[in-house]
Amino acid sequence: QVQLVESGGGLVQPGGSLRLSCAASGRIVSRNTMGWHRQAPGKQRELVAYITSGGTTVLVDSMKGRFTISTNNAKNTVYLQMNSLKPEDTAVYYCSYCSGYGCYDGWHYWGQGTQVTVSS
Repeated sequence: QVQLVESGGGLVQPGGSLRLSCAASGRIVSRNTMGWHRQAPGKQRELVAYITSGGTTVLVDSMKGRFTISTNNAKNTVYLQMNSLKPEDTAVYYCSYCSGYGCYDGWHYWGQGTQVTVSS
């Protein structure tokens, strides 16, 4: 089992920034992939970004230039730095984990989610 705990969500004004953190614990393998997804009210969950323990990163095109994903492998923690936030970024943000690279058989574990609200 792998446990994922997100933190860093909250209320921010348009144009502001937030940094989300996701700490993984449990049976973590050295080759893994961790990701961030989000789900806005009434919409499906969508991928935001993911990063492998080898350092490969993938960021959804619509968020490039505003969001950055990074990791501290020693702490088994992944971060999502979000800048220039817009009201449409309002969503519950979820952390995910899979063993190996690519997650071709899906994400194996999910966090509980952290709410991000962008509003004036």
